[in-house]
Amino acid sequence: MRTFALAFAAALIALPAAAAEQEIALKKAPGVDKVEANCQACHSLAYIPMNSPFLNATAWTAEVGKMIKAFGAPIDDADSKAIIDYLAKNYGS
Repeated sequence: MRTFALAFAAALIALPAAAAEQEIALKKAPGVDKVEANCQACHSLAYIPMNSPFLNATAWTAEVGKMIKAFGAPIDDADSKAIIDYLAKNYGS
C-alpha cells in the first residue's frame, strides 16, 4: 500500500510538469518582438503557426482587429500594423 501511495504522489507531482506548454520559437523577422510582447500576454504563441495554413494577410488583419476590438487587447495602432505585417509575411497562406 505504501508503494502505491508513493507512486500516486509522484504521479500527482509529475502530471503538471508533463502538461507544461511546449515553448514556441517564432520566425525571426522584423516585428517578431511586437508579436511576442503583445500576443503572448493573452494566449500561447502556438496559435500562430497552428492557424497559419488558413490565414492570409486579410484574415490576419481581421484576427488582430478581433483581438483588439472584441477581446480588448491593449495594442496600439503602430504595434498592430507591425504585428499584421509580420504575421502576413511569415505566417500567411
